[in-house]
Amino acid sequence: MDIAITKMSSKGQIVIPAEMRKDIKEGEKLILIKSNGRFTMKKATEMDKQLEEDMEFSRRTEEAWKRYDKGEFKKMSSDDFLKELEKW
Repeated sequence: MDIAITKMSSKGQIVIPAEMRKDIKEGEKLILIKSNGRFTMKKATEMDKQLEEDMEFSRRTEEAWKRYDKGEFKKMSSDDFLKELEKW
């Protein structure tokens, strides 16, 4: 996962850092989705292909954060974690 920091101008413009926009061409349309205070940006050309997967990922991530914030998680060793993953 890549992470970068940017800021919004007084005109509402946000600069995408150079290292994050290598695969984005000038004039390319982008879609911005806001959900529960989190933003997701996608190329419009990729939206149809992965929208359903991305929305499901976003929903599951949000639910996981809610459970984490409530303390509804359990600690386990990496070996136990891998055994749990094998059950999936």
